[in-house]
Amino acid sequence: MTTLSNGVIFDAHLDLAWGTQLGRDLTLSLEDLREQDPVAGQTACVTFSELRRANVAACFGTLFACPASEDYPQGYDQTERDGWKGARRQAISQLDQYRRWQDAGFIRLLGSGEEVAAHVRAWNPEAPGPLGVTLLMEGADPLGSASDLDFWRAAGVRLIGPAWGRTRYAGGTDAPGPLTGRGEELLIAMREGGVVLDASHLDDASFEQAVALQPNVIASHSNSRTLVAGNRHLSDEMAAAITERGGVIGLVALSTFIRGGWQDGDPRATFGEWAKHARYYGETFGWEHVGLGTDLDGGFGLEKAPAGMQVYGDVRRLQSELPDEKWEGVRVGNWLKWAEANL
Repeated sequence: MTTLSNGVIFDAHLDLAWGTQLGRDLTLSLEDLREQDPVAGQTACVTFSELRRANVAACFGTLFACPASEDYPQGYDQTERDGWKGARRQAISQLDQYRRWQDAGFIRLLGSGEEVAAHVRAWNPEAPGPLGVTLLMEGADPLGSASDLDFWRAAGVRLIGPAWGRTRYAGGTDAPGPLTGRGEELLIAMREGGVVLDASHLDDASFEQAVALQPNVIASHSNSRTLVAGNRHLSDEMAAAITERGGVIGLVALSTFIRGGWQDGDPRATFGEWAKHARYYGETFGWEHVGLGTDLDGGFGLEKAPAGMQVYGDVRRLQSELPDEKWEGVRVGNWLKWAEANL
């Protein structure tokens, strides 16, 4: 793999279009967004201009349909037989947003590993272009069934995480359980259709079945359960299954996922603590399987990001906590190599 001396970053998990559902305008400067941000208590770190300034060349941008909750009452109703149609409307709306951003020159949708590689290697920090975005569906409820996969693949979706919490397809975060029959059908269709499995959020029982059905697997944003308890994080067995299949794991920049027992009001986790997850993965499973999947502005803001982070570009502070020779792989090289081989 060609050495990338231009300092670019590849982030495997950014909820860009989700922000627009909350009323955020990512085309503003970060300063202007913060001045008028409609999301209370979550200081934003991500806008397109900030990502350009931080030299983020490419990312996996999500289609995330949010279930109804006290915090988001307008979400889709998982209890209704046709509740998935509300999830589909959210995902279609976000897909349309990505297309509008592309038309306006803010992003470039990338549908293959060849396109990702060409985009990243052509990135010029002195004249940064549009952000390269490959679409990742986080939570599979926008699909009515496995037969919908053809539509979403044609629309540009290249990765799917079947779960978030519990979905119609799989057990997930704080919602233990196996794949449903519908989930098994989806994983088979994903394997046959060349859509990658994102194992983030999968419960252990669903994970074991899923990787057996679709072995082309990553974890776009998952820290280590050895360091932080809970089924949101990867056990050693899960991390081994991903890395043995050639996958990469993205590091999440959320204090609750970095330090066990962290609660609102506690001092923010440090970059050193975040680096412990990178070191654990790298030393146990191989540094070539470690990347970034920050999830910044994905349901949390500056208040829960590592201490010292003020803007997205401060992600680079992680470099000082890692072996010098591993940083290029973590910030871009490992995801780029994986994408070339698997997308």
